[in-house]
Amino acid sequence: MYLDAPRGFRDAALVAARNELLESAEATLPLEAWARSVEEKRRAGQPDIVLPHFDPAEAGVGARALLLLEAPGPKTVPEWGGSGFISVDNDDPTAQNVWRTRNEVGLHEQMLAWNIVPWVLGRASVKPSKVELAQGSLELRALLELLPDLRVIVLSGQKAQEAWDTHLDLAIGDRYRVLRTVHPAGQSFAQAGAKERFTQTLANVAELVAERAHS
Repeated sequence: MYLDAPRGFRDAALVAARNELLESAEATLPLEAWARSVEEKRRAGQPDIVLPHFDPAEAGVGARALLLLEAPGPKTVPEWGGSGFISVDNDDPTAQNVWRTRNEVGLHEQMLAWNIVPWVLGRASVKPSKVELAQGSLELRALLELLPDLRVIVLSGQKAQEAWDTHLDLAIGDRYRVLRTVHPAGQSFAQAGAKERFTQTLANVAELVAERAHS
């Protein structure tokens, strides 16, 4: 299910439809079970922690590419006017930039978007701390085990790259093709060459996914 324009979740009816799909999308159910277990565990120390849902319109456990950003923004929290999902259809600049870039390079299928720190850090967009990056990296290992077809991981932004280099690179080894690019937030895209770099990275992902699918 790929919408024909970004910021689709401005429409509350589309959010409601996606919530209904969440309950029946088999490819997302194992990921959701993992997310809710992480949320429950984290709430033992932080009762108000929020961990958004996976988008059931994405590839789910069949994902061949994982776009790994830093941490969920406030637009993922329903109580703050958000959708409740990590999704390219969210009503925010980052999601819009990812949507437009994926559309431009034809990367509509087989991709999953997530964050190195999967829980929301606050009402404002906050950079994760070293401790949070370590915690998120630990949780990510279990998520990767649920993605048997995963071939490419895109580390988007300095924090995702820092966490991978510090906590995951040696442990994961060469199981995946790992690409690095800028974060698709509005401020990042305003920098010279940033949008072009992100676009080229996702174009490379589209080629790699196509090659793997036909090999």
